[in-house]
Amino acid sequence: MERFSFNQATAQHWPLAAAVAGCAAAGVPGIGLWREPVQEYGLDRAARLVRAAGLTVTSLCRGGFFTTPDWWDENRRAIEEAATLGTRELVLVSGGLPPGSRDVDGARRQVADAVAALADEATAAGVRLAIEPLHPMFSADRCVIATLGQALDIAERFDPAVVGVVVDTYHVWWDDTVYAQIARAGDRIAAFQAADWVTPLPEGVLLGRALPGEGCVQLRRLREAVDAAGYTGPVEVEVFQAALWSRPGPDILAATIDAYLTHVS
Repeated sequence: MERFSFNQATAQHWPLAAAVAGCAAAGVPGIGLWREPVQEYGLDRAARLVRAAGLTVTSLCRGGFFTTPDWWDENRRAIEEAATLGTRELVLVSGGLPPGSRDVDGARRQVADAVAALADEATAAGVRLAIEPLHPMFSADRCVIATLGQALDIAERFDPAVVGVVVDTYHVWWDDTVYAQIARAGDRIAAFQAADWVTPLPEGVLLGRALPGEGCVQLRRLREAVDAAGYTGPVEVEVFQAALWSRPGPDILAATIDAYLTHVS
């Protein structure tokens, strides 16, 4: 279980301190954190909490949303927060189309320009900007970067230590070029996140992720592909699902560990 990381959002209603304690007690080495609960708990306090528990913060979600007016200040804060928490990887969700726009190509150019503008800030902080492509169903409102290839087209303009990509199984499994793109990514793979795909999707679709083994994704094959590309980092399980969230935090963690060991590792 040395590569397993528990993404905080998998137990959305589990308080941060309890989640950290639960992970430490279960022998989980890493945790992926989200900015909002960290801010609620207190950034410096959260950093001390995780360090005291002996956990590694494997990623911070999220920066990005570059098509909104306040993207610059918000992303500079996100970089600072990642550095304070001691994580190298700041996950970027690019943002959807600006209100009233149909210009998806222009929005993607805007994302590329924003990443370029932030690169020096991230380098100075020791943080890598990790571009996450989301499934195309999110392109309008959440993320115009819809394929791993599109993410790499931006990331390849920079040193791999500065800008990388996130391989999230839920978002990329359908792409018939995904294995070629994973090989192309190589040392630009900043994070690997695992979740399964089940249908029918819920209303709003965001909470359609499932625990590994509950759906149709070839999770171990994708994990083996990122390994073959040279990735040796954590494997985060990240699930957004209302039914899962209704369970007690320790039960969610136990189910997530079992799903990871059975279907991903």
